[in-house]
Amino acid sequence: MITALYASLLACLMLWLAFQVIKQRRINQVAYADGGVEALQIARSAQGNAMDYIPITLILMALVEYNGAPTIWIHITGLSFVIGRVLHAHGILNKRFKGRVLGMQITVFVIAGLIVANVIYLPLIGCSSL
Repeated sequence: MITALYASLLACLMLWLAFQVIKQRRINQVAYADGGVEALQIARSAQGNAMDYIPITLILMALVEYNGAPTIWIHITGLSFVIGRVLHAHGILNKRFKGRVLGMQITVFVIAGLIVANVIYLPLIGCSSL
């Protein structure tokens, strides 16, 4: 399953973002929440955003792959999404608005494409009696 490759790459990104939060917690000696520390707030924002978008996108990718979308389309979608997520995370952590916006635009475009693709490739087995 091709989606497993992109799930693995995105899991690496999620771990890296978690380590950024841990690093800020240690540097600033904050055990819970963000302690009002801007660097920790930024790291938590980057991690939280990834946690919001990555799971649903991987589910949509796995479903469209399972339902028979072309292999190249799965790779283009997965690669685009990984690039978008890396750009977004880098943009947040480095306070670069353009990277953050571009990363989010790519993310939204990929999710919208997956929604459409899942409808197109939706198996209509059992619907012949309608």
